[in-house]
Amino acid sequence: MRQLGIGELARQVGMQPSALRYYESVGLLPPAERAAGRRVYPAGTVRRLALIKMAQRAGFTLAEIRGLLDGDAERGATRQWRALAESKLPELDRFIEQTRILRNAVADCLACGCMNFEKCALLSADGPGA
Repeated sequence: MRQLGIGELARQVGMQPSALRYYESVGLLPPAERAAGRRVYPAGTVRRLALIKMAQRAGFTLAEIRGLLDGDAERGATRQWRALAESKLPELDRFIEQTRILRNAVADCLACGCMNFEKCALLSADGPGA
């Protein structure tokens, strides 16, 4: 089986070696083997790191990801993933709504065009039209 040194793995996945060591210390990666005193990982670690990155982008915490990966070898891993994903959807919906509100606020500020924080109607205590 092909193995990757920590530097090569880090380059392939676009991460710092220190992040890989951290992931190992918190249980996201299994302990690396050693070759001449250096950490080496199975080539399949690239796929595991891709899953970790995808889950992070979806808003999962490292603890949630670790829980998912811990169950990966069990037959119930698909059910575990489904339950975790379904529980995350309402949180993602809230995040999307908050981001939409923020986007609209920025668009309103641009549309106002006053470029003067002291006189801006959008920023007054009474709101627009005060």
